[in-house]
Order: sequence, then C-alpha cells, then structure tokens
Amino acid sequence: MKLYDSKMAPNPRRVRIFMAEKGIDCENEQLDIVKGENLREEFLAINPRGMLPTLVLDDGTVIDETVAICRYIEETNPEPALMGTDAVNKAHVEARQRHMEWDGLLGAMDAFRNAFPGFKERGLGGSVGTVNAIPELVDRGKASLNRFYNNLDAALASQKYIAGDDFTIADITALCTIDFASGAARAPMPENLSNLKRWYQEVSDRPSAKA
Repeated sequence: MKLYDSKMAPNPRRVRIFMAEKGIDCENEQLDIVKGENLREEFLAINPRGMLPTLVLDDGTVIDETVAICRYIEETNPEPALMGTDAVNKAHVEARQRHMEWDGLLGAMDAFRNAFPGFKERGLGGSVGTVNAIPELVDRGKASLNRFYNNLDAALASQKYIAGDDFTIADITALCTIDFASGAARAPMPENLSNLKRWYQEVSDRPSAKA
C-alpha cells in the first residue's frame, strides 16, 4: 500500500493515527498542499479530486476519503476494533465520528482556510478551481468550535471516551480537530473545560498520537 499524505493537514493525520493504533505501516509520500502539490498533474492522475489522504492498494485500487480508508483498514485488520463492535455500537461510533466532523472539524477548516493567505483563492480544497475565501466564515468557524468544545466537555463528564468506554475513530477525529483548531485555526480549547482537558491529555499520551 501507499499513502499520499500531508503532515500539515488534519485528515491525513487521522489515517496515520488509525493505522498506528492497528500497528500497520506502509509506503508514505508527502505532498505540500500549500504549494499545491496535490493539484499537479502527477497526483491528479491518481486522484482527480486532488484530495488527501489517498490510499493506493497493491493492486492499484485507489481509495480516497478519510473514513473510507479507515473502513478498509478496519475490515482487513479488525483488531483492535476502532469503528465499533456490534450493530448498535457501530452505529453509535459512526454517529459520534460524524458529530466530530460536522460540529468541530468543519468549523476549524472554515476558520483556517478563510484566513490563511495562501488559500485566498482556494476557499475549498481539492481540484475545484478558483474559490475565493470568505473572511466572515472565520468568525463563524470559531463560534462553531466554541460550541463544539463545550458540548464535548459536557459529554465527557459521564464517559471516558467520545463514544463511550472504548477508544475509537471518533476520538481520533476529535483529537485531530482540536490540535488543528488550536494551531492552524488559532481557536484553542478553553482552559476551564476540565472534562475535555482530562480526555485530551489521555488521548494525546497514546503513542499513536505522535503519528
């Protein structure tokens, strides 16, 4: 397998952490998205959408989209289970994972992509052409993140991890969202949210978080 990756972006990191939790490694090629390396002909021939991460299997099959890649890895390497166990638990993990994306990661991306000068004509990712940034979306993204932080803190008052008692893909997405928001998007989590801080410290200490 070969993973087309970018250390500066949260979505490829989600796959790296997922793979690290599974004890899986593969060939890795880094692309600089600020320089637009993901939009060059060489990569668009592999993934016409120009999106990262992209996984290419040994038989040439191309899989893009973060969760789709993780699903492939989960199905081929089921232990430890990171996407749920039985039907109800799988549905719950999937729901919480989507909450982390919609309630948190999208806001962080809005806050970053619409403020970063290098993306002033790339307000949307991938090979969609010129899309001007919208500065007003920065404040909306940060407001979304503030709600995200407070809702997570409330949920973590009564459970160890995002989706319950077990570490899952939902925790991976939440960790990558918070690190990206705190750094690139300049919207760190508030210091007074003790439940969120407890969870964050614990998942940040996992070896996979360094991936």
